[in-house]
Amino acid sequence: MKGPLFYSKILLFGEYGIIKDSKGLSIPYNFYKGALKSDAGVSKEASASNKSLEAFAIYLEKLTTDDPQLVSFDLEVLKADVAAGMYFDSSIPQGYGVGSSGALVAAIYDKYAQNKITVLENLTREKLLKLKTIFGKMESFFHGKSSGLDPLNSYLSLPILINSKDNIESTSIPSQNAEGKGAVFLLDSGIIGETAPMVQIFMEQMKNDGFRSMLKNQFIKHTDACVEDFVSGNIKSLFGNLKQLSHVVLDNFKPMIPAKFHDLWKKGIDTNEYYLKLCGSGGGGYILGFTEDFEKAKTALKDYKLEVVYNF
Repeated sequence: MKGPLFYSKILLFGEYGIIKDSKGLSIPYNFYKGALKSDAGVSKEASASNKSLEAFAIYLEKLTTDDPQLVSFDLEVLKADVAAGMYFDSSIPQGYGVGSSGALVAAIYDKYAQNKITVLENLTREKLLKLKTIFGKMESFFHGKSSGLDPLNSYLSLPILINSKDNIESTSIPSQNAEGKGAVFLLDSGIIGETAPMVQIFMEQMKNDGFRSMLKNQFIKHTDACVEDFVSGNIKSLFGNLKQLSHVVLDNFKPMIPAKFHDLWKKGIDTNEYYLKLCGSGGGGYILGFTEDFEKAKTALKDYKLEVVYNF
């Protein structure tokens, strides 16, 4: 058995902000992918994945008992497949902010959900929101609290524009310019990030009036502007807003940026050679970079491994 492929995602804009109703933009990233498999001669990773799926199946059974109106699964088949050694075979790095658990959730929903909403039907806003709710509940097994956005992106394999918590739509983004000098890239921090503790820090900080006001008046303002600029292809304005956003993150989200990257982050803002921002919850994994001249950024960041995600 080998299931269909589900891809990783990149939340270009909206990390943390979308918890508080900012705009967001998430795009599929086809470089990494995963599929449900069951085959002989299983590796150590496969048996760890199988164990995790066993616990996940128990969690899904409880989920359907608690909220039968929301979603139901063919649990008999799921449990039998898990007992027969099914695992999620994935190249998506875990703890890197590119949606490893999201792809798994999408794969399980696709294969075992009953009366599932499919990619082929007319995806109204109601259907997208229902999917997002289902995926949020499913993915909470891995993260404690999930927006459901990563699995949604992986399941649909389309860019998703978040206008607010209750208003999401699939969208198109300007097509890439293969000849362009500008790029969105991933910088490998070399550290595995844990989502739950980072979200915990954020929730603690949200109790502070000053932090809440910064989030609303600066972070969300610049995030929203970046999303609008990116979707409409307004590159000049985008980089102005990115610089502001990078600054706000450096000043207010220090715990989410690995310490050894603080200076590098500031250097980008000072030289305008690149701007860095969080990719997912931070704490490690990938850092997202934007530059108007990738060659310059590559020289400035020559000690790090960079992967281009999108060309301007």
